[in-house]
Amino acid sequence: MAYHEIFEKIEAGDLFILDGGTGTELEKRGVPMEPGAWCGVAALNNANILEEIHTDYLEAGADIITANTYSTSRLMLALSGYEKNFLEINTKTIEAAQRARENSSKKNILIAGSLSHRGPISEGTAIPDKQDQNSTHQIEYALTELAHVLREEGCDFIILEMMYDPEKIKAAFSAAEKTGLPVWAGFSARQSKDGKLLSFLPEPDIPLIELLTILSDFTPDAVGFMHTQSDAIDASLKVLKSIFRAPLFAYPDSGYFKSPNWQFEKVISNDALKQFAEQWIKTGARVIGGCCGLTPEHIKTLATLKINEHLYDDRVCASSTI
Repeated sequence: MAYHEIFEKIEAGDLFILDGGTGTELEKRGVPMEPGAWCGVAALNNANILEEIHTDYLEAGADIITANTYSTSRLMLALSGYEKNFLEINTKTIEAAQRARENSSKKNILIAGSLSHRGPISEGTAIPDKQDQNSTHQIEYALTELAHVLREEGCDFIILEMMYDPEKIKAAFSAAEKTGLPVWAGFSARQSKDGKLLSFLPEPDIPLIELLTILSDFTPDAVGFMHTQSDAIDASLKVLKSIFRAPLFAYPDSGYFKSPNWQFEKVISNDALKQFAEQWIKTGARVIGGCCGLTPEHIKTLATLKINEHLYDDRVCASSTI
């Protein structure tokens, strides 16, 4: 089944399941993380483990798996000295997802190509490195190069991940749209101590509603929140739903990052995640899954929520109300 046929089902209200964390699952399975490119180089020497992870998510009930290209742009790979391996790494990365799909008994599996404006993270923290001197032009050039590889190697659509920096988001959108592939936009949010919804960017505090104004310039097929704490997603979806009508998605993280390693502390339980997800579905999410820290077991639990009937009456269309 082609992307557009599956997307019609999403628009009609059917629930689809996305996979969970890939980088953190690689780490749990013994693949070393790079201080610069994080999990980006994994396929170079551990493509078999990457394929196993995709397979485990499919067996858990995922309908969509995401190629491990979140940090495989030439700029990101250069941070770890692998820029010359750009094409080899990305080809092996996408091939791992394709092999998992081909060997699965499941039908109608989609492969998303991840694209992110993420830059270097200060080691031992989750804070963007303030010494990052890449211009938005350099970022767009690097992401455009990666986006074209995603298309040429057979990804079904591009999912923009961790969109939180208003100065860089347009570069990611522009790079993705140049491919002609469908685009989904995954924003990342955080909640302040006084309950305000903000961009995930540590500083300055950018109101979430302000971050989302970028949607007046682009029309992705689906929009949602990812790499966001579970207890902040529903309120964020409601803000998004008030200004942009398109299928919504949600896939939270759990734990926290201290570059280059994920800290698997206080990871959300399967039952708690399911309870949150039930509310996201009521709010309008039609694709649910997990991000960093979430595992095939979490996805197996979410898959129990999958139904094949309309969950709400309003039809959605990709049109901004901003």
